Amino acid sequence: MSAAGAMTPRQRTVAAIAAATVLNLPFGTIYAFSVFLRPMEAMLGIGRAQMSLVFALATISLTVGMNVAPWLYRRLPAVALVLAAGACSAAGLWLTAAADGFAELLLGYGVMFGLGGGVAFILVQQGVNQTMAMPSGLVNGFIVALYPLGAMIGAPVFGWAIDAWGLRQTLAGLGVTVLLAAAIAGWLMRVARIAMHDASTGGGADADPHWGLFARLFLVFFFAAAAGLMVMSQAAGIVQAYGGRTALALGATTLITGLIAAARTGGGWLVDRFPVPRVAIGAHLWSLAGVLILTLWPGPLVAIPALSMIGMGYGIVSGLTAGAIAQYWHRNAFGLVAGRLYIAWCVAAVSLPVLAGWLFDRTEGYGAAVMIAGAGNVLGMLAAAGLPARRR
Repeated sequence: MSAAGAMTPRQRTVAAIAAATVLNLPFGTIYAFSVFLRPMEAMLGIGRAQMSLVFALATISLTVGMNVAPWLYRRLPAVALVLAAGACSAAGLWLTAAADGFAELLLGYGVMFGLGGGVAFILVQQGVNQTMAMPSGLVNGFIVALYPLGAMIGAPVFGWAIDAWGLRQTLAGLGVTVLLAAAIAGWLMRVARIAMHDASTGGGADADPHWGLFARLFLVFFFAAAAGLMVMSQAAGIVQAYGGRTALALGATTLITGLIAAARTGGGWLVDRFPVPRVAIGAHLWSLAGVLILTLWPGPLVAIPALSMIGMGYGIVSGLTAGAIAQYWHRNAFGLVAGRLYIAWCVAAVSLPVLAGWLFDRTEGYGAAVMIAGAGNVLGMLAAAGLPARRR
Protein backbone atom coordinates (compact mmCIF):
# COMPACT_ATOMS: atom_id res chain seq x y z
CA MET A 1 0.00 0.00 0.00
CA SER A 2 1.24 3.49 -0.78
CA ALA A 3 1.91 6.06 1.88
CA ALA A 4 -1.13 7.76 3.33
CA GLY A 5 -0.38 11.07 1.66
CA ALA A 6 -0.15 9.35 -1.75
CA MET A 7 -3.29 7.24 -1.45
CA THR A 8 -5.65 7.54 -4.39
CA PRO A 9 -9.37 8.20 -3.82
CA ARG A 10 -10.06 4.56 -4.73
CA GLN A 11 -7.55 3.33 -2.16
CA ARG A 12 -9.13 5.52 0.50
CA THR A 13 -12.55 4.06 -0.30
CA VAL A 14 -11.18 0.52 -0.11
CA ALA A 15 -9.61 1.30 3.27
CA ALA A 16 -12.89 2.75 4.54
CA ILE A 17 -14.86 -0.31 3.39
CA ALA A 18 -12.28 -2.59 5.01
CA ALA A 19 -12.61 -0.66 8.28
CA ALA A 20 -16.41 -1.00 8.16
CA THR A 21 -16.15 -4.72 7.43
CA VAL A 22 -13.72 -5.62 10.20
CA LEU A 23 -15.69 -3.56 12.75
CA ASN A 24 -19.28 -4.46 11.83
CA LEU A 25 -18.85 -8.24 11.65
CA PRO A 26 -18.24 -8.77 15.40
CA PHE A 27 -20.89 -6.18 16.31
CA GLY A 28 -23.34 -8.00 14.03
CA THR A 29 -23.26 -10.94 16.43
CA ILE A 30 -25.98 -9.09 18.34
CA TYR A 31 -28.34 -10.83 15.87
CA ALA A 32 -27.02 -14.17 17.21
CA PHE A 33 -28.18 -13.36 20.75
CA SER A 34 -30.48 -16.39 20.76
CA VAL A 35 -27.41 -18.65 21.04
CA PHE A 36 -26.80 -17.22 24.53
CA LEU A 37 -30.36 -17.72 25.81
CA ARG A 38 -30.23 -21.14 27.46
CA PRO A 39 -26.65 -21.01 28.81
CA MET A 40 -27.09 -17.47 30.15
CA GLU A 41 -30.40 -18.35 31.82
CA ALA A 42 -28.69 -21.34 33.45
CA MET A 43 -25.65 -19.29 34.49
CA LEU A 44 -27.62 -16.52 36.20
CA GLY A 45 -30.82 -18.36 37.12
CA ILE A 46 -33.07 -15.98 35.16
CA GLY A 47 -36.04 -16.47 32.83
CA ARG A 48 -36.78 -15.91 29.16
CA ALA A 49 -38.68 -12.69 29.87
CA GLN A 50 -35.59 -11.19 31.50
CA MET A 51 -33.43 -12.26 28.56
CA SER A 52 -35.92 -10.64 26.18
CA LEU A 53 -35.57 -7.43 28.19
CA VAL A 54 -31.77 -7.56 27.78
CA PHE A 55 -32.07 -7.86 24.00
CA ALA A 56 -34.68 -5.11 23.83
CA LEU A 57 -32.43 -2.81 25.87
CA ALA A 58 -29.46 -3.65 23.62
CA THR A 59 -31.58 -2.71 20.59
CA ILE A 60 -32.53 0.62 22.18
CA SER A 61 -28.91 1.31 23.20
CA LEU A 62 -27.74 0.51 19.66
CA THR A 63 -30.20 3.07 18.29
CA VAL A 64 -29.17 5.67 20.87
CA GLY A 65 -25.55 5.14 19.87
CA MET A 66 -26.46 5.65 16.21
CA ASN A 67 -28.07 8.98 16.99
CA VAL A 68 -25.32 10.16 19.33
CA ALA A 69 -22.59 9.33 16.79
CA PRO A 70 -23.11 12.38 14.48
CA TRP A 71 -22.88 14.75 17.44
CA LEU A 72 -19.66 13.02 18.55
CA TYR A 73 -17.82 12.80 15.21
CA ARG A 74 -18.37 16.48 14.53
CA ARG A 75 -16.49 17.30 17.73
CA LEU A 76 -13.96 14.50 18.26
CA PRO A 77 -11.40 12.70 16.05
CA ALA A 78 -12.84 9.70 14.21
CA VAL A 79 -10.01 7.34 15.18
CA ALA A 80 -10.40 8.16 18.87
CA LEU A 81 -14.16 7.53 18.61
CA VAL A 82 -13.67 4.14 16.95
CA LEU A 83 -11.33 3.07 19.74
CA ALA A 84 -13.65 4.45 22.43
CA ALA A 85 -16.67 2.67 20.93
CA GLY A 86 -14.74 -0.59 20.77
CA ALA A 87 -13.50 -0.19 24.34
CA CYS A 88 -17.03 0.56 25.60
CA SER A 89 -18.50 -2.54 23.97
CA ALA A 90 -15.57 -4.76 24.95
CA ALA A 91 -15.85 -3.62 28.57
CA GLY A 92 -19.59 -4.36 28.42
CA LEU A 93 -18.93 -7.90 27.18
CA TRP A 94 -16.31 -8.48 29.89
CA LEU A 95 -18.77 -7.24 32.50
CA THR A 96 -21.35 -9.66 31.07
CA ALA A 97 -18.81 -12.50 31.19
CA ALA A 98 -18.15 -11.81 34.87
CA ALA A 99 -21.80 -11.15 35.77
CA ASP A 100 -23.21 -12.65 38.94
CA GLY A 101 -26.67 -11.13 38.54
CA PHE A 102 -29.21 -9.63 36.18
CA ALA A 103 -28.13 -6.01 36.79
CA GLU A 104 -24.62 -6.60 35.40
CA LEU A 105 -26.11 -8.36 32.38
CA LEU A 106 -28.39 -5.40 31.69
CA LEU A 107 -25.57 -2.88 32.02
CA GLY A 108 -22.90 -4.89 30.21
CA TYR A 109 -24.75 -6.34 27.24
CA GLY A 110 -27.94 -4.29 27.23
CA VAL A 111 -26.29 -0.85 27.53
CA MET A 112 -22.52 -0.82 26.95
CA PHE A 113 -22.27 -3.35 24.12
CA GLY A 114 -25.23 -1.87 22.25
CA LEU A 115 -24.16 1.75 22.74
CA GLY A 116 -20.63 1.20 21.39
CA GLY A 117 -21.97 -0.78 18.45
CA GLY A 118 -24.38 1.97 17.45
CA VAL A 119 -21.68 4.66 17.50
CA ALA A 120 -19.29 2.47 15.50
CA PHE A 121 -21.95 1.53 12.91
CA ILE A 122 -22.79 5.12 11.96
CA LEU A 123 -19.17 6.24 12.21
CA VAL A 124 -17.90 3.78 9.60
CA GLN A 125 -20.89 4.40 7.32
CA GLN A 126 -20.23 8.13 7.40
CA GLY A 127 -16.55 7.52 6.73
CA VAL A 128 -17.22 5.31 3.70
CA ASN A 129 -19.58 7.84 2.14
CA GLN A 130 -17.07 10.65 2.67
CA THR A 131 -14.54 8.82 0.48
CA MET A 132 -16.85 8.19 -2.52
CA ALA A 133 -17.11 10.77 -5.30
CA MET A 134 -20.54 9.39 -6.26
CA PRO A 135 -23.10 7.68 -3.99
CA SER A 136 -23.11 3.90 -4.20
CA GLY A 137 -26.09 1.86 -3.14
CA LEU A 138 -24.10 -1.34 -3.63
CA VAL A 139 -21.44 -0.27 -1.12
CA ASN A 140 -23.99 0.97 1.42
CA GLY A 141 -26.06 -2.18 1.00
CA PHE A 142 -22.96 -4.29 1.64
CA ILE A 143 -22.19 -2.36 4.83
CA VAL A 144 -25.65 -2.94 6.31
CA ALA A 145 -25.46 -6.61 5.21
CA LEU A 146 -22.45 -7.10 7.50
CA TYR A 147 -24.65 -7.35 10.62
CA PRO A 148 -26.63 -10.46 9.57
CA LEU A 149 -23.44 -11.84 8.00
CA GLY A 150 -21.68 -11.42 11.35
CA ALA A 151 -24.53 -13.31 13.01
CA MET A 152 -24.26 -16.12 10.45
CA ILE A 153 -20.56 -16.50 11.24
CA GLY A 154 -20.93 -15.90 14.97
CA ALA A 155 -23.80 -18.28 15.76
CA PRO A 156 -22.01 -21.58 14.96
CA VAL A 157 -18.71 -20.25 16.40
CA PHE A 158 -20.45 -19.31 19.66
CA GLY A 159 -22.19 -22.68 19.86
CA TRP A 160 -18.86 -24.47 19.45
CA ALA A 161 -16.99 -22.16 21.86
CA ILE A 162 -19.64 -22.47 24.59
CA ASP A 163 -19.46 -26.27 24.40
CA ALA A 164 -15.64 -26.23 24.35
CA TRP A 165 -14.80 -23.51 26.90
CA GLY A 166 -18.00 -22.22 28.48
CA LEU A 167 -20.20 -19.15 28.21
CA ARG A 168 -18.06 -16.75 30.26
CA GLN A 169 -14.92 -17.48 28.25
CA THR A 170 -16.85 -17.11 24.98
CA LEU A 171 -18.18 -13.68 25.97
CA ALA A 172 -14.72 -12.58 27.11
CA GLY A 173 -13.27 -13.75 23.80
CA LEU A 174 -15.90 -11.76 21.90
CA GLY A 175 -14.86 -8.70 23.91
CA VAL A 176 -11.23 -9.18 22.86
CA THR A 177 -12.34 -9.60 19.24
CA VAL A 178 -14.37 -6.37 19.34
CA LEU A 179 -11.46 -4.41 20.82
CA LEU A 180 -9.01 -5.82 18.25
CA ALA A 181 -11.45 -5.04 15.41
CA ALA A 182 -11.76 -1.45 16.66
CA ALA A 183 -7.97 -1.09 16.72
CA ILE A 184 -7.66 -2.38 13.13
CA ALA A 185 -10.52 -0.16 11.93
CA GLY A 186 -9.00 2.86 13.64
CA TRP A 187 -5.62 2.19 12.01
CA LEU A 188 -7.24 1.89 8.56
CA MET A 189 -9.11 5.17 9.04
CA ARG A 190 -5.92 6.87 10.21
CA VAL A 191 -3.70 5.77 7.31
CA ALA A 192 -6.46 6.68 4.82
CA ARG A 193 -7.02 10.06 6.51
CA ILE A 194 -10.78 9.58 6.46
CA ALA A 195 -12.64 12.70 7.57
CA MET A 196 -16.24 12.83 8.77
CA HIS A 197 -17.14 16.12 7.09
CA ASP A 198 -16.46 17.58 3.64
CA ALA A 199 -15.60 21.20 4.43
CA SER A 200 -15.20 22.10 0.74
CA THR A 201 -18.98 22.15 0.22
CA GLY A 202 -19.63 24.88 2.79
CA GLY A 203 -21.40 24.75 6.12
CA GLY A 204 -24.96 24.62 4.79
CA ALA A 205 -24.64 21.56 2.58
CA ASP A 206 -26.37 19.28 5.09
CA ALA A 207 -28.70 21.76 6.76
CA ASP A 208 -32.08 20.86 5.17
CA PRO A 209 -33.59 17.72 6.79
CA HIS A 210 -36.32 17.35 4.09
CA TRP A 211 -38.78 16.18 6.73
CA GLY A 212 -41.54 15.14 4.32
CA LEU A 213 -39.16 12.92 2.38
CA PHE A 214 -37.70 11.60 5.63
CA ALA A 215 -41.16 10.66 6.94
CA ARG A 216 -42.00 8.62 3.82
CA LEU A 217 -38.69 6.78 3.88
CA PHE A 218 -39.13 6.18 7.61
CA LEU A 219 -42.50 4.49 7.00
CA VAL A 220 -41.18 2.42 4.08
CA PHE A 221 -38.38 1.14 6.31
CA PHE A 222 -40.55 0.63 9.40
CA PHE A 223 -43.21 -1.55 7.76
CA ALA A 224 -40.59 -3.74 6.06
CA ALA A 225 -38.51 -4.02 9.24
CA ALA A 226 -41.50 -4.97 11.40
CA ALA A 227 -42.28 -7.94 9.16
CA GLY A 228 -38.65 -8.89 8.61
CA LEU A 229 -37.64 -8.73 12.27
CA MET A 230 -40.63 -10.87 13.20
CA VAL A 231 -39.24 -13.50 10.83
CA MET A 232 -35.63 -13.08 11.99
CA SER A 233 -36.47 -13.30 15.67
CA GLN A 234 -38.99 -16.15 15.50
CA ALA A 235 -38.29 -18.06 12.28
CA ALA A 236 -37.69 -21.39 14.02
CA GLY A 237 -40.83 -21.01 16.13
CA ILE A 238 -42.93 -20.06 13.10
CA VAL A 239 -41.77 -23.08 11.08
CA GLN A 240 -42.48 -25.35 14.06
CA ALA A 241 -45.92 -23.77 14.49
CA TYR A 242 -46.70 -24.74 10.90
CA GLY A 243 -45.68 -28.36 11.59
CA GLY A 244 -41.94 -28.37 10.93
CA ARG A 245 -39.52 -30.41 13.03
CA THR A 246 -36.68 -28.88 15.03
CA ALA A 247 -33.93 -29.68 12.51
CA LEU A 248 -35.97 -28.19 9.69
CA ALA A 249 -36.70 -25.08 11.76
CA LEU A 250 -33.03 -24.50 12.63
CA GLY A 251 -31.96 -25.01 9.02
CA ALA A 252 -34.62 -22.54 7.90
CA THR A 253 -33.32 -19.94 10.36
CA THR A 254 -29.79 -20.14 8.93
CA LEU A 255 -31.09 -20.00 5.36
CA ILE A 256 -33.33 -16.99 6.00
CA THR A 257 -30.57 -15.03 7.76
CA GLY A 258 -28.25 -15.63 4.80
CA LEU A 259 -30.89 -14.55 2.30
CA ILE A 260 -31.54 -11.35 4.26
CA ALA A 261 -27.82 -10.52 4.20
CA ALA A 262 -27.71 -11.09 0.43
CA ALA A 263 -30.91 -9.07 -0.06
CA ARG A 264 -29.43 -6.08 1.80
CA THR A 265 -26.54 -5.93 -0.65
CA GLY A 266 -28.96 -6.52 -3.53
CA GLY A 267 -31.26 -3.71 -2.40
CA GLY A 268 -28.38 -1.25 -2.51
CA TRP A 269 -27.34 -2.51 -5.94
CA LEU A 270 -30.89 -2.14 -7.27
CA VAL A 271 -31.19 1.56 -6.34
CA ASP A 272 -28.02 2.22 -8.33
CA ARG A 273 -29.94 1.09 -11.42
CA PHE A 274 -33.63 1.72 -10.79
CA PRO A 275 -35.63 4.53 -9.11
CA VAL A 276 -35.91 4.18 -5.34
CA PRO A 277 -39.75 4.08 -5.23
CA ARG A 278 -39.88 1.31 -7.82
CA VAL A 279 -37.43 -0.84 -5.84
CA ALA A 280 -39.23 -0.14 -2.55
CA ILE A 281 -42.64 -1.05 -3.98
CA GLY A 282 -41.19 -4.22 -5.52
CA ALA A 283 -39.62 -5.25 -2.20
CA HIS A 284 -42.86 -4.81 -0.27
CA LEU A 285 -44.76 -6.62 -3.03
CA TRP A 286 -42.32 -9.53 -2.78
CA SER A 287 -42.89 -9.74 0.98
CA LEU A 288 -46.66 -9.51 0.48
CA ALA A 289 -46.49 -12.42 -1.97
CA GLY A 290 -44.80 -14.48 0.74
CA VAL A 291 -47.57 -13.56 3.19
CA LEU A 292 -50.27 -14.59 0.73
CA ILE A 293 -48.56 -17.89 -0.10
CA LEU A 294 -48.25 -18.83 3.57
CA THR A 295 -51.83 -17.75 4.31
CA LEU A 296 -53.33 -19.70 1.41
CA TRP A 297 -51.16 -22.83 1.69
CA PRO A 298 -50.04 -23.17 5.33
CA GLY A 299 -47.49 -25.90 5.97
CA PRO A 300 -43.85 -26.42 6.98
CA LEU A 301 -42.44 -26.80 3.47
CA VAL A 302 -44.35 -23.75 2.26
CA ALA A 303 -43.40 -21.75 5.35
CA ILE A 304 -39.68 -21.80 4.54
CA PRO A 305 -39.84 -20.13 1.09
CA ALA A 306 -42.67 -17.84 2.23
CA LEU A 307 -40.78 -16.62 5.30
CA SER A 308 -37.67 -16.26 3.13
CA MET A 309 -39.63 -13.94 0.82
CA ILE A 310 -40.82 -11.83 3.76
CA GLY A 311 -37.29 -11.61 5.13
CA MET A 312 -35.79 -10.82 1.73
CA GLY A 313 -38.25 -7.97 1.25
CA TYR A 314 -37.01 -6.48 4.52
CA GLY A 315 -33.42 -7.03 3.43
CA ILE A 316 -33.94 -5.26 0.12
CA VAL A 317 -35.60 -2.29 1.85
CA SER A 318 -32.76 -2.13 4.37
CA GLY A 319 -30.18 -1.96 1.58
CA LEU A 320 -32.16 0.49 -0.53
CA THR A 321 -32.68 2.75 2.50
CA ALA A 322 -28.91 3.12 2.94
CA GLY A 323 -28.55 3.75 -0.79
CA ALA A 324 -31.46 6.21 -0.82
CA ILE A 325 -29.90 8.31 1.96
CA ALA A 326 -26.81 8.73 -0.22
CA GLN A 327 -29.02 9.80 -3.15
CA TYR A 328 -31.43 12.11 -1.37
CA TRP A 329 -29.09 13.88 1.11
CA HIS A 330 -25.62 15.38 0.97
CA ARG A 331 -22.90 13.01 2.17
CA ASN A 332 -22.15 15.26 5.14
CA ALA A 333 -25.64 14.44 6.43
CA PHE A 334 -25.46 10.66 5.86
CA GLY A 335 -24.76 9.64 9.46
CA LEU A 336 -27.29 12.09 10.91
CA VAL A 337 -30.12 10.93 8.63
CA ALA A 338 -29.20 7.24 8.97
CA GLY A 339 -29.25 7.44 12.76
CA ARG A 340 -32.71 9.00 12.72
CA LEU A 341 -34.02 6.42 10.24
CA TYR A 342 -32.78 3.53 12.37
CA ILE A 343 -35.24 4.64 15.02
CA ALA A 344 -37.75 2.95 12.70
CA TRP A 345 -35.76 -0.26 13.04
CA CYS A 346 -35.78 0.04 16.83
CA VAL A 347 -39.54 0.64 16.99
CA ALA A 348 -40.12 -2.22 14.55
CA ALA A 349 -38.05 -4.57 16.73
CA VAL A 350 -40.33 -4.03 19.73
CA SER A 351 -43.64 -3.89 17.84
CA LEU A 352 -44.71 -6.73 15.54
CA PRO A 353 -42.22 -9.31 16.93
CA VAL A 354 -43.61 -8.72 20.43
CA LEU A 355 -47.20 -8.68 19.14
CA ALA A 356 -46.58 -11.91 17.24
CA GLY A 357 -45.41 -13.62 20.45
CA TRP A 358 -48.45 -12.32 22.32
CA LEU A 359 -50.81 -13.57 19.59
CA PHE A 360 -49.09 -16.95 19.52
CA ASP A 361 -49.62 -17.39 23.27
CA ARG A 362 -53.34 -16.87 22.73
CA THR A 363 -53.94 -18.60 19.39
CA GLU A 364 -51.08 -21.14 19.27
CA GLY A 365 -50.36 -19.97 15.73
CA TYR A 366 -48.80 -17.19 13.68
CA GLY A 367 -51.56 -16.72 11.09
CA ALA A 368 -52.80 -13.41 12.49
CA ALA A 369 -49.28 -11.98 12.84
CA VAL A 370 -48.43 -12.94 9.26
CA MET A 371 -51.54 -11.16 7.97
CA ILE A 372 -50.64 -8.04 10.00
CA ALA A 373 -47.21 -8.13 8.35
CA GLY A 374 -48.96 -8.25 4.96
CA ALA A 375 -51.08 -5.22 5.84
CA GLY A 376 -47.86 -3.40 6.72
CA ASN A 377 -46.46 -4.27 3.31
CA VAL A 378 -49.47 -2.64 1.66
CA LEU A 379 -48.95 0.52 3.73
CA GLY A 380 -45.25 0.42 2.89
CA MET A 381 -46.05 0.38 -0.83
CA LEU A 382 -48.35 3.38 -0.44
CA ALA A 383 -45.61 5.31 1.36
CA ALA A 384 -43.02 4.31 -1.25
CA ALA A 385 -45.19 5.57 -4.11
CA GLY A 386 -44.63 9.15 -2.93
CA LEU A 387 -40.82 8.96 -2.89
CA PRO A 388 -38.94 10.94 -5.58
CA ALA A 389 -37.11 8.94 -8.21
CA ARG A 390 -33.80 10.61 -7.40
CA ARG A 391 -32.69 13.76 -5.61
CA ARG A 392 -29.22 15.25 -5.31
